Amino acid sequence: MPYKIKGKEDALIVVDVQVDFCPGGSLPVPEGEKIVPVLNKYIEKFERSGALIVATRDWHPSNHISFKDYGGLWTPHCVQGTDGANFHPNLQLPERVKIVSKATDPFKEAYSGFEGTNLAEDLKRAGVKRVFVGGLATEYCVKNTVLDALNLGFETFILEDAVKGINVKPSDVEKAMKEMLGKGAKKITFSDLEE
Repeated sequence: MPYKIKGKEDALIVVDVQVDFCPGGSLPVPEGEKIVPVLNKYIEKFERSGALIVATRDWHPSNHISFKDYGGLWTPHCVQGTDGANFHPNLQLPERVKIVSKATDPFKEAYSGFEGTNLAEDLKRAGVKRVFVGGLATEYCVKNTVLDALNLGFETFILEDAVKGINVKPSDVEKAMKEMLGKGAKKITFSDLEE
């Protein structure tokens, strides 16, 4: 079923497409860079329609709780001001993109773009009713952003062709998809969208 982009009622949320999460980075999502050209097509389409475009980024202090040295699961990644925290160089974010920095508190984990940020208020103030979410990684920051969007009352779409997961356990991505769809998200691909 085709969906029409409704301009100001819609927001595209590009989650954490950062150097450290792509091959060559400190915490790479396998084939993470492959979604960049697809996301660029979405960005172009949403930009033409006058929709809000948001890019979230992990923006960790160097002593963040998610890092192994501080009791977390992960190797240090996306540390504020480092090259690894930059957006992927081929990601074509428009000038008017809204950048949301998350997980900036050293003592708080924040996978979701809504956690500890003003994203919910900003979207509501802009009149956004639907969000379209793509990025990295499916079963962590994408999933948590999608679930929070649903809890906040936004109609929420997962861009199935513009997400990639880590799959620490082989079924992690599949489980995450099931959970998001079970809570009311819809999955679509680029060809489902009309301007």
